Amino acid sequence: MRLLAVVLLLVLSGCVTAESAQPPGPPPDTGSLRQLDDHPLWTMRYEGDYDRMKNVSQPTPTTPFGCSLFATNDATDPLFARNFDWDPAPAMLLFTDPSDGYASVSMVDLSYLGVTDPEAEPEKLTDAPLLPFDGMNEKGLAIGLAAVDDAQPGSRPDRPTVGSVRIIRLVLDKAGTVEEAKQVFEDHNINFDGGPPLHYLVADATGRSAAIEFVDGEVVALPTQAAVNFTLSGTDDATRAADNRYRTATEGLSPGMDWRAAMDLLGDVQQGHTQWSVVYGLKTGEVHVATDKKFDRVHDFTL
Repeated sequence: MRLLAVVLLLVLSGCVTAESAQPPGPPPDTGSLRQLDDHPLWTMRYEGDYDRMKNVSQPTPTTPFGCSLFATNDATDPLFARNFDWDPAPAMLLFTDPSDGYASVSMVDLSYLGVTDPEAEPEKLTDAPLLPFDGMNEKGLAIGLAAVDDAQPGSRPDRPTVGSVRIIRLVLDKAGTVEEAKQVFEDHNINFDGGPPLHYLVADATGRSAAIEFVDGEVVALPTQAAVNFTLSGTDDATRAADNRYRTATEGLSPGMDWRAAMDLLGDVQQGHTQWSVVYGLKTGEVHVATDKKFDRVHDFTL
């Protein structure tokens, strides 16, 4: 059991090869760190670069990922929204701007860094950019994850292996469109060992969205506006509609819906363990985030 936990720590966060492990870097400048609410939700602007291929460790999860994600296809004001349904833990809205990648904003579950109080443990925030569970970059590309029962990623020796959360950092740093995001996945082996298999919803500023899934070792991008906790590949409309959250999300989408309507729709698909709800404006750069299903208490930011 202890070995399985160690494997999971490495897999979800980054490469599993020992050669890529590096000593901790200096703690980030935490001058921008501030607490937003009593979840607690924190925000911080990470100054400087980071090694996006560095190993970090994280605790073994105890509750299955839930999560509901959807995107509007309105090319005028496209939105990307998600509920993160998971164990209670401190969270952070993190802004990054690496010299060799796109600026982005992302949500981080601080328990995966072993952080309970960011002000008291600034050295642990060094790796915060490496564990985004959803986010949006300056190109208007957004991505988030959700657990599924099965995923069959391929493995090729000519591609680096990264964890199932780390790939989100690579996408945010390097992709500006759904097509480019798919290519980032194709350029890497995704390792789910020790953790739940996942799929991902991605959307861009043109209003296009797709679920990134793994079928028989191949990366597929299925056009869709919603994703929850079942694989879309190989399912028909009736099977998808049988899932209450998927049906509610897709039926609730409407042309021209604004961020408030999107946040209300997240409220319609909330679960008992919803930790945060966030709406990203893919053209406006706006970020609206609520914690603990308190949809009347929304924190507003702009990338």
